[in-house]
Amino acid sequence: MILTKENTEVLIAKCRNHDRNAQLEIYNRFYKAMFNTSYRIVKNQAEAEDIMQDAFLTAFTKLSSLESDSMFVAWLKRIVVNASLTALKKNNKYEEVALEAVDYKLSDDTYEMSADEMSKLKVNSVLESLKQLKTSYSTILSLYLIEGYDYDEIANIMDISYSNCRTLVSRAKQSLKKKLLITH
Repeated sequence: MILTKENTEVLIAKCRNHDRNAQLEIYNRFYKAMFNTSYRIVKNQAEAEDIMQDAFLTAFTKLSSLESDSMFVAWLKRIVVNASLTALKKNNKYEEVALEAVDYKLSDDTYEMSADEMSKLKVNSVLESLKQLKTSYSTILSLYLIEGYDYDEIANIMDISYSNCRTLVSRAKQSLKKKLLITH
């Protein structure tokens, strides 16, 4: 489907009137971001896809509770994060790190990387190290560093105290730094 140039607020107004094309347009604009948000929390592609699909269904059926159409994306992201955290708690997964997930250093000194390639390598290294942290650490760092939530919002989302949130973020950052130092 070709995306229109209508802004999100206009599309949400159309979604309130059950316009299927507007719903599809909203879905096409935001599904990748919502999938990535969920995937960083649950670390399972199929589960993240299911959560993302359910979040869109929930959002479209509960549009009447959305106070401002301009807040749709933040509201949808909150639905995805909450659903992902619920799934994570329900599954209570503690996964082993597969050998394939370990970063390897390049040994061929003749290959020179561009700045863009080096930047992508660093980002991938951080994301892979983030996956290897214990679940509570990777979740809280994803919410804080990647999703951009502040301490108050994270404390509310994870149902923990503000001070506990700050402590968890601090400890998670230290753990991530240690992982990054080990891999390099």
